[in-house]
Amino acid sequence: MSDHSKAPVAPVEAYEPPYYVAVFTAVRTQDQSGYSETNARMEDLVKDVPGFLGMDHAQTPGGLSITVGYFRDTDALTEWRSNAEHGAAQKRGQVEWYQSYTLHVAKVERSHGFKRT
Repeated sequence: MSDHSKAPVAPVEAYEPPYYVAVFTAVRTQDQSGYSETNARMEDLVKDVPGFLGMDHAQTPGGLSITVGYFRDTDALTEWRSNAEHGAAQKRGQVEWYQSYTLHVAKVERSHGFKRT
């Protein structure tokens, strides 16, 4: 995962539904050679997808990591899923970086947020 400690700590804002989330939950292997660079590249690539709304990351001390990507519509999800460079990174992840993972895609029907001012 890229170093998010320099980014402001705030969740992706609540958008007007409907929109979609892709929830990627993983346990990584010991050898993470090349992971950070590839992850940073994927973060740069996904930002160019029309309809990409943002992403949140979290990791437990035990090694479970969660990335949630937010997308305006299924066209945006399809564009991201069919990106050739993303597909190559997925294959490399299965071979090298992930012990296990799950991907859940869901339609958001309700969303709200709070921010202390």
